[in-house]
Amino acid sequence: MATVAQWIEGARLRTFPNAIAPVLAGTGAAAGVDSFDPLIALLALVVALSLIIGVNFANDYSDGIRGTDDSRVGPFRLVGSRSARPGAVRNAAFACFGVAAVSGLGVVALSGQWWLLAIGALCIAGAWFYTGGSKPYGYAGLGEVAVFVFFGLIAVLGTMFVQAGTISGFSIGAAVGIGSLSCAVLVANNLRDIPSDRVTGKRTLAVMLGDRDTRTLYTALALVPFVITVLIGLRNSWVLLGFLALPLLLIPLRAVIRGATGRYLIPAVRDTGFAMLAWGAITGATLAFG
Repeated sequence: MATVAQWIEGARLRTFPNAIAPVLAGTGAAAGVDSFDPLIALLALVVALSLIIGVNFANDYSDGIRGTDDSRVGPFRLVGSRSARPGAVRNAAFACFGVAAVSGLGVVALSGQWWLLAIGALCIAGAWFYTGGSKPYGYAGLGEVAVFVFFGLIAVLGTMFVQAGTISGFSIGAAVGIGSLSCAVLVANNLRDIPSDRVTGKRTLAVMLGDRDTRTLYTALALVPFVITVLIGLRNSWVLLGFLALPLLLIPLRAVIRGATGRYLIPAVRDTGFAMLAWGAITGATLAFG
């Protein structure tokens, strides 16, 4: 049986910035229009974290039973390492989805936006079918699109909307920035796994594009948020503080551009996530108070 430490590692703590950053940015945008609601913001954070842990366990389970993780270079996997029974990992994923659903119900009840139940159901379905089911869309090169939509647009704009009842141009910019960085995290991860994914038949976008073009895509996605920073900065100069997150991207950008492969790309995945968290926190704070 897997140890507690292995279960924690299987939850992939390094992916938590993908869940935390959009809530910070969306809440900052809501506070900027005097609509900050701490309880709804907290529940939104629980939803986001539950979903990211759930999708991580779901991926661990689905990739594990397919044998995709048997020869991977990346971090520890519960099923692929045979440390935990597949059924236990699947049940852990479903439990996380249940927590997300209950917390999301609280968000909907407090905000009065009952139509968002459909969006919540879509998010849970998207988390499971990323690598689950007979035709997972993550195996068809659509993972980056889903990440941009779910952890960018829906997460940021949804967080603002349930607190403010509206969305702003600033929040749209923040959603695009967060979505781009979240995609960059996935692109770096899939760049590392191109050799093993080709062998197992996992056709990620990185596999389809090839090594060189995937590196170009990562670079473009990593820089998009700072273009957004300049654009928003024309109206709110405090947002230019978002450039403080740029140094966190210098090392992963150098690794990707200079051709790092395999385990040497693991820090690039982690550091891109840290940069996203920093950019989301700074952008959210400056939208709130700037």
